[in-house]
Amino acid sequence: MSLMASFFAPRTDHRGWSTPSEAARLFFLVATIGVAIWAWEATTGNIVMWFGLTCLVATPVLSIGWWLISLVSARYPAKVLTASVNNVQRKK
Repeated sequence: MSLMASFFAPRTDHRGWSTPSEAARLFFLVATIGVAIWAWEATTGNIVMWFGLTCLVATPVLSIGWWLISLVSARYPAKVLTASVNNVQRKK
């Protein structure tokens, strides 16, 4: 499996539900930290305004980024979240 496929493939959990890919998980951290650093400078250290601005700006940034990641992820088949997911017995 290529690096792109392993990075962008959605993960299937023990219930069979599709969960976010590694790219989406990494994007969450990078976008949130990036916006938080920017907001700290923009609010000159006011913690209440910093928290509010971080939430306000991070929400659309994450939404747009996750949408773009989902467009790329649609090309790859889902992988299991962990190897033990294959050992779960399904209910009948």
